[in-house]
Amino acid sequence: MSHVSTPLTVSKDATLLAIKNLSVCFSGQECAVVRDVSLSLRVGEKLALVGESGSGKSVLARSILQLDADVRLSGEVLLRGHDLLQLPLADLRAIRGRKIAMIFQEPMTALNPLQTVGQQIVEVLELHMGYSPRASKNKACELLLSTGISDAADKLSAFPHQLSGGQRQRVMIAMALAGEPEILIADEPTTALDVTVQAQILDLLTQLQVKYRMALLFITHDLNLVRRFADNVAVMQKGEVVELAPVETLFASPKHPYTKALLAARPQRIAAPLAQSAEITLQVEQLAHAYPKAKSWFRSGLETVLEPLDFSLKIGETLAVVGESGSGKTTLALALLRLLAEGRSEGRVLLVGKNSTLQTLEELKGRALRQARQSIQIVFQDPFAALSPRQTIFDIVGEGLLVHQSDVPVAERRARVILALQEVGLSDEILERYPHEFSGGQRQRIAIARVLIMQPKVIVLDEPTSALDATVQQQVLQLLAQLQLKFGLSYILISHDLAVVRALAHQVMVLRRGRVMESGQLDQVFGAPQHDYTKQLLVASV
Repeated sequence: MSHVSTPLTVSKDATLLAIKNLSVCFSGQECAVVRDVSLSLRVGEKLALVGESGSGKSVLARSILQLDADVRLSGEVLLRGHDLLQLPLADLRAIRGRKIAMIFQEPMTALNPLQTVGQQIVEVLELHMGYSPRASKNKACELLLSTGISDAADKLSAFPHQLSGGQRQRVMIAMALAGEPEILIADEPTTALDVTVQAQILDLLTQLQVKYRMALLFITHDLNLVRRFADNVAVMQKGEVVELAPVETLFASPKHPYTKALLAARPQRIAAPLAQSAEITLQVEQLAHAYPKAKSWFRSGLETVLEPLDFSLKIGETLAVVGESGSGKTTLALALLRLLAEGRSEGRVLLVGKNSTLQTLEELKGRALRQARQSIQIVFQDPFAALSPRQTIFDIVGEGLLVHQSDVPVAERRARVILALQEVGLSDEILERYPHEFSGGQRQRIAIARVLIMQPKVIVLDEPTSALDATVQQQVLQLLAQLQLKFGLSYILISHDLAVVRALAHQVMVLRRGRVMESGQLDQVFGAPQHDYTKQLLVASV
């Protein structure tokens, strides 16, 4: 059977989706998180939905397909004139993934950890498109290739945890495109991707949209992407659409004060100058890591994903590690803390301990290693996946004290948890609440409080602002700069956002395919880049 989609036959200006007076209220709450929203999406249109973290963008998107449980919906969601809110569940399931597909914001929580990447893409192809098992595997490989994963055949047999954040995001995009939908809802589809791959993904979505005359609802906090990609823009604040305009009009003459504030929010240079007398707190020598290859009759052994590298970090200094998705940035971070269960790490990681003596992490084991880790902590890329959904905020933030300082009395632990929350701008009123009750920006602050309570010397920040809108991003960067100055913290900042790097970093290391392309002081690397790859990154970030 043929699997080539037939282009839509409706008129160019036909409305595919009409949202009329939609309100969304979660059970147990009196106030609606989305209030009286009306939007329309036409054939071939790219509508961007922007707004601060917690403004209701993702809730609105999920409500179109009724993906949230325990919510009350009022209003209408019309797909070609048929109200989705009135459909039986069986009919709605037939629409999900086929007529309307969604790329979720947090791929690690959206992907099934017990299934391979190939199985999850194949499932969509067989369920919605009627592909045979053999054809579905070939098509799955083709979809992964189209999203920029070069070794797609190998990745089909990988599990989500074996992929980088950017690779998982591209798998989600491939799954969404598998059903060849008429409407694609993309909730932060380029969040975890570096600037060059962002451009590739947006080009891919544009090509597919033109080919199938697909409409696209694009949720993002990156206003540069909106300017380059969207046709129209809807601005949300506190659950309401406060401004709706063509992209050129909105950027040239915004009307609403909140829209003006969003456009004015850009990361500014906030890193304090490094003291001349600053001493080294972390010394890394020839650090490398290799993962085991998938075993077969023809291959086995180890595959190097991080080639030997060296760097040092001073007290109060920030080293930014940049590079494309899969370049080894997160592997570097996990190898530093000896958190990699698979493969083999080599090299030396020398850390100044609490007694100001150099310790080699490779030489430490068991309790001694756990004690050393108090001095070097990590804030993971995805705070929603990193925070246990079954623990309260008190338990999450205070967990490190239970593990490392179990003799601390409960009253003192509570006081230290409250102090850590206050340091990141949160109150003690949230102690008994759970992570799902908070916005992305608030969850990131909780994740920072969890490491701050241990009073570390070095913090690894793995994409700390990648999922945050411009205003909240700036708030978190300001917070990190203040904490660094107050406590003399040293940061290893992993980021694909070069504006964030410019705001916070002193040194820069450029990684590509596990190899250092270029490193040095920020002004040196960004002001006079020597390697072609660095130049490409800088051009793509403009």
